Formats: sequence, C-alpha cells, structure tokens
Amino acid sequence: MNATVPSTRVLVVRHGQSEWNALGLWQGQEDPPLSDLGRAQAAEASASVGSVDAIVASPLVRASETARIIGEAMGVGPVLEVAGLVERHAGEWQGLTRAQIEQQWPGYLAAGDRPPGWEADAVVEQRAALALEEVSQRFAGGTVLAVAHAGIIYAVERLLGAPFERIANLAGRELEHSGTGLSLGERVHLVAHETTPGQI
Repeated sequence: MNATVPSTRVLVVRHGQSEWNALGLWQGQEDPPLSDLGRAQAAEASASVGSVDAIVASPLVRASETARIIGEAMGVGPVLEVAGLVERHAGEWQGLTRAQIEQQWPGYLAAGDRPPGWEADAVVEQRAALALEEVSQRFAGGTVLAVAHAGIIYAVERLLGAPFERIANLAGRELEHSGTGLSLGERVHLVAHETTPGQI
C-alpha cells in the first residue's frame, strides 16, 4: 500500500509597509526596513494568522522583521529565512518612483514592458515554487506562515492559474501542498487597514 502523503498548509503573506513603500519607491531586491506603520501592521496581523507550526521568511529585512514580530507575538520561532522567497529583482527600476520610471522609460509601465535587468517571470515562478515545495516537505502535515513579497505571491498565483489581482501589505494567499503539489486556497487579509497595493 502507498503511504498517504500528509497535507501541508502554507499561508504566504506580503510583509508590512516598508519605508520605501511609504515613499512610493520600487524595491525589488533592495533592502529598506519596515516603517513604524509596517511594524504596527505586523503586530496587528499576529492576532489573525491562526495556529501555525513554523514561520519562514524572505531574508530581506522588511519580510524577516515582519515575521519576527508576528512570531514573537504568537510564541512561534525562531524564524527560518528562505532565500528562494526573496522579491523579484526589478533591475534598473529599483529605487525609482513610478514617475521617474515613466520619465526614463516612457510607456513601459502602460505597455507591461520591463527594463533589461528585470528578473523573468519563469525564473521567479521556478524559485518561488521550489522554495515553497521545500518548506512544505520540511514541515509536512503542519501549517506554516511564509512572509514574502508581492512579486512572490503573484508568481505563485500565476503559476497555479489565478488571475492577477493587486495585493496589499499583510494580505496573502492560502496554499495547500499534498502528494500532487501546490494548490491555491483563498486570498487572506490580516489587517483592517491595508496599505500599498501593488508591486513597488
């Protein structure tokens, strides 16, 4: 007889508001810290997460700090940093506002075009899926909170066939991992007053 593979639930959420979110700067793999509001959002979110067996996070400080704040409030830890959950590299757009991007790359945003250094969809999808697969196997049968980034959540949703929908800070997506791989659950919203929808 084949052994039943235990199902693992993974809740992937976007970090709290960062200082660059507040300024409207495209972040990518740059590493600004959380704003005071972002820290407050993380503390508020801890009451809505529910019971988890482990917390993992992107190594970028806006995600890892969000995860630590939630973990300390819930008594779960230490936070395990997972490199594959790092935000998409945004190439030459990192550190720029949308207005600056429009000035330097006219029409790119409206057309969906991206600069030369932009990390390709397929690359982000592959590393995000691999990271979540490894997390699911490590905590098989459990429930895991993964604090990541808008670009990572969009990549997983795109890979699994969900339509694009902008995501705010401390919103996320439930995933389930079974013997057949990852499947999509519901979008979740962990704070009452969300900020910074979009990918910047």
